[in-house]
Amino acid sequence: MRGFGFGDFGLILVVASLVAMITRRIGLPYTAGLVAAGALLALSPLAVSLPLSRELIFNVFLPPLIFEAALQLEWKRFRRELPLTVVLAFAGVGIAAGVVAAGMHWLAGWSWLGAAFFGVLIAATDPVSVIAAFKELHVEKRLGMIVESESLLNDGVAAVGFALLLAVAEDQNLQPMHVAGTFAWTVFGGVLVGAAVAGAILLLAGRTTDHLVEITLTTVAAWGSFLAAEHLGASGVFAALAAGMLVGNLGFMGSISDTGRPHVLGFWEYAAFLVNSCLFILVGAHEAHQPLALFSSALLAAIILTLVGRAGAVYSICAIFTSTQLRVSSRYQHVIMWSGLRGAVGLALALAVPSNVAERGEIVVVTFGVVAFSIFVQGLTMPPLLRRWRLCAAKQEGEAQ
Repeated sequence: MRGFGFGDFGLILVVASLVAMITRRIGLPYTAGLVAAGALLALSPLAVSLPLSRELIFNVFLPPLIFEAALQLEWKRFRRELPLTVVLAFAGVGIAAGVVAAGMHWLAGWSWLGAAFFGVLIAATDPVSVIAAFKELHVEKRLGMIVESESLLNDGVAAVGFALLLAVAEDQNLQPMHVAGTFAWTVFGGVLVGAAVAGAILLLAGRTTDHLVEITLTTVAAWGSFLAAEHLGASGVFAALAAGMLVGNLGFMGSISDTGRPHVLGFWEYAAFLVNSCLFILVGAHEAHQPLALFSSALLAAIILTLVGRAGAVYSICAIFTSTQLRVSSRYQHVIMWSGLRGAVGLALALAVPSNVAERGEIVVVTFGVVAFSIFVQGLTMPPLLRRWRLCAAKQEGEAQ
């Protein structure tokens, strides 16, 4: 396998374009097509080598994807669903992680620490996979808002849990107040950093009407907020989310010119397409080289436990809101549960599991297997399910509850 060069990048762009045209013509999820294409590319003489590390995923791929998704979120809709999505994201990750961790300990014989690491990293639905899939399917607005918002929020929750487990693995003496403080700073610190960076950028953007400068400044907001938050020990995802929402909801009210707005939106739509394409092709390439041990009893247990944990979280939490204005219909609940795709975030965290965790190698392999299952089985069956339940390509504001 040779090194990665500009010619290989061009090849990825050509493959991504062909996959986009083919999948949209036959009505299949774009991400599944990209992963399959990446696997085929890896097994061909044209195979390229690019390490799929946590740093690459978090520092290069995630910032533009989170920012672009947040750029499209309407604050009023987001705020209306916030009580539901916050509970789904925070309590939901806890429930799902607990089910998976306990199951992997008792069924696969993993240590509690290794099982906990896996439970936390696999509990969060991946915003990259979920948002890409729902944009293609044009789901009803309320359903799309709930799923996209929750997937963006629960990634930050998983990062907090993962950071706490890293401290445990390093034999740090964690006190309850320290845990609470770390959690608060990771979440709210990320939001504050993102808002501060975006606010400064919008002040600068308000002094120009040059759309090229405006695009450049929003690019700085995306990566700057994410990297600054990570550097300060806060959540880069929450920072990019806050920055994107601030730019999308306040920036277009004056700081970014009317002539610049379509250029900014067009640029970020293309950036998301480009990064998604590269990311999932690389995921597919790495899936192709996973060992045969991938098909093991541990993987089967992990897939079942992941689905059970997700179902337990979604159905139990939605039951709490049954008598409120935020009640969720059974059809919505089924989709929210089944749309819990796993992807880049889980892979990045799996690759960051410390070497002193006995099951680290198994965790990485099984995580790749669960990701493959979610993309090909859940991802490919989602379109027909949405059509059957008449929840996609809807013109109304949302399902009548």
